[in-house]
Amino acid sequence: MSVRIELQPAWVLHSRPYQNSSLLVDFFTLDFGRQCAVARGARRAGSRTRALLQPFQPLLVTLVGRHELKTLATVETSHGALGLQGTRLFSGLYLNELLMRLLHVQEAHADLYHSYQQALIGLSGDRDVMSLLRRFELSLLQTLGYGLNLDCDCRSGEPITAQGRYLFVEEEGFERIGNAADLPSQAHVIFTGADLCALREGDLGESAHGRAALRLTRLALQRLLGDKPLASRELFLSARSIE
Repeated sequence: MSVRIELQPAWVLHSRPYQNSSLLVDFFTLDFGRQCAVARGARRAGSRTRALLQPFQPLLVTLVGRHELKTLATVETSHGALGLQGTRLFSGLYLNELLMRLLHVQEAHADLYHSYQQALIGLSGDRDVMSLLRRFELSLLQTLGYGLNLDCDCRSGEPITAQGRYLFVEEEGFERIGNAADLPSQAHVIFTGADLCALREGDLGESAHGRAALRLTRLALQRLLGDKPLASRELFLSARSIE
């Protein structure tokens, strides 16, 4: 039986040429998660559909089909695309790549959709990029079942305090330790309580807290992403090197 997904809020995550004149598009939709669809004829000259199928453009899409690969029946928008430039553009591409790499097709994630949308809106304004990215990464980890408990020690259950030092234990949480100098080989997985509290509160204005938060989310995401590097990160570093 053919399924029809009618006028679903969506964002384009990625698109690529398909056959002679079409596009293969990955959407992130509100109620149906990541969906892959063929946009027939979208590569033809003057195609209005192609003009709309751009990242960071809020859309309403109708998809039809009985299999995992759907056909794009209609696409429309009532708003202009979000104007992301420079670091904010690369940050948006990074979010898209995370979703493409880590989300399965046809699994609904409404809360994550809202987190993604709020991150894009924040990136289009003047909000702190680092805080936006870390907040989204935490939301993504939570959705995937790998959420970080920034409240309590995973061994004792005691609250994490700003004065303590904590060892990040993969898939378990944070364990308070004594003298961090006694664990030189594990320095990369040791965090101050102040860093963890700042991340929990979303207060990453101090550069040291921001660097620690970046180190932590990279550690948490690495096991999910595997060894394949992120193209968006390499693109950003390449652009920085020629500025």
